[in-house]
This record gives sequence, structure tokens and C-alpha cells, in this order.
Amino acid sequence: MSLKCVVDLGIPDVIHNYGQPMPLSNLIASLPIHPSKTLFIHRLMRIMVSLDPFMTKPLHQFSDWFKSGDLTPFETAHGMSFWDYAGCDKKVNHLFNDAMENDARLISSLMIEKCKGTFTGLESLVDVGGGTGTMAKAIAKSFPKIQCIVLDLPHVVAGLQGAENLKYVGGDMFQAIPPADAILLKWIMHDWSDEECMKILKKCKEAITKKGKKGKVIIIETVMDDEKRDDDDEFVETQLLFDILMMVSLPGKERNKKEWVKLISSTGFSECKITPVLGLRYLIEIYP
Repeated sequence: MSLKCVVDLGIPDVIHNYGQPMPLSNLIASLPIHPSKTLFIHRLMRIMVSLDPFMTKPLHQFSDWFKSGDLTPFETAHGMSFWDYAGCDKKVNHLFNDAMENDARLISSLMIEKCKGTFTGLESLVDVGGGTGTMAKAIAKSFPKIQCIVLDLPHVVAGLQGAENLKYVGGDMFQAIPPADAILLKWIMHDWSDEECMKILKKCKEAITKKGKKGKVIIIETVMDDEKRDDDDEFVETQLLFDILMMVSLPGKERNKKEWVKLISSTGFSECKITPVLGLRYLIEIYP
């Protein structure tokens, strides 16, 4: 929307023709806008400065993606997957991990307060794709008897220091997950297709049964509501926008309850409990 407005107003051409850094006042004077709108240009330019092409470019490749064999519009725009891009761009890697940290701070306090029974009795837990460990740190602090492991890609956990009951392991969840009583997947499954999610869940199942006892997998994700609620259109719209974001940037999707149950049962899990936590966030506990 903002980019379209900038193009429609001819701002790129005006700046290009100026030939050097252009003061905002000169830019405003050169634009075909109503005098009452001059005070709004700085706000438009402010958002344009903050928008990063690495996420806006795929949106403009959406229609081209439908005509190509690329896995995602992100790949169409950048020639590589989001994960490969983040792995070689420190800025993007930092932005992504920072966003995950902020969400983890909120959801960890809620989970520990509202879903304490989920962690009671556990001796070990692996936070798969746990990033810098914000969620695992909160669990380790609140439940000191639980030995927590954060499993993520080597470049994510490089240089991170653990604690008495918390350690970091570099690895690949598609290859192997350390054995534990519980495996935690927070905002992981919606990044991947059903086929890839089945591979992840099978590795989780191996990990929670290696110790000779059956553990569980703890999933924190969105559960789409297919029944449109007229009294909460914004909630439904937010779910749909999250789904589009997954389609644009990653090969994943948001799933409804029926899709979650089908995915989970197809990988040999026999029990599934779905509980709303806050807003879009649901707690899904599954057992072999």
C-alpha cells in the first residue's frame, strides 16, 4: 500500500532526477499533492525507510510465483529459501531471532502461569528451534528439576552460554532430536508443509520414546477457526494474514483443528489435546 502510493506520486523519479540527497522540504515542493497533505509526506517516507526489501520484494513476486515452480515467493524474489537467506545475512538472522524472543517472553509467562501442569513431573525437555533460548530459560528457571536443551541450527546457537539446567545444542531437527521426556515446538510447524511436519513429528516421537517411556510433544501454534465470527472479524482476518505470510515467506501454512488432528494421527500419535491459551496461540499436547 505504501509502496504503491510512493510510485503513484512519482517520488522515485523526483528523487532520482534531483541527483543528490534530497531535503524533505524540496521533495514535498516537487510533488503533485494537495497543500493540506504536505505534513503527511514525512510519515509516508518514514515507513518506506523502515521497510526492508528482503520481505517486501516477495510480496511483489506473488503473481510470478504462481506461474513458476519455485517453492515460495521469497525464493522467487531472492533465489534462495528464507532459512538460507537468514543463515548468510546477520541482520536478517538478528531480526528474526529478536522477533521470536519477544514473542517467547509473552508466551512463556502465560504458559507457566496458565498451563503449569504441562511441565509438572518432567525431568527433561528439548525446545526444538528454540532460538536464543528465551522460552527454555523461563522453563528452566520456573522448574529447576527439568533439564532443558535448546536445539537450533549451529549459526543460531553459536556462542550462547547455558546454565545449570540449560544447555544449547547445534543440530538439525530433520536429522535427530536429543531424547527427552517432552519436546517443545513453538511456532515451528506452521513454517513447514505437511510432508515436512510429518518428518519433524516422527523425529519427535523417536526422541520421547528412546528412554523406554512414552513422553509427549508440546506444540504452541495457531489453530484456524473456519467458522467466520461476525463479532470478531479482526481475529479472523489476522489468522488469514498469518496464513498468507507463511505462503509468501515459507513453505508452511496455518492449520485448522481438523488439519492438526489429521497431521498428528498420520504420524502415529494416539492422543491429542488442544487448548486455547491467548489470542491466536493454542497449546497442543500429543502422546504416542
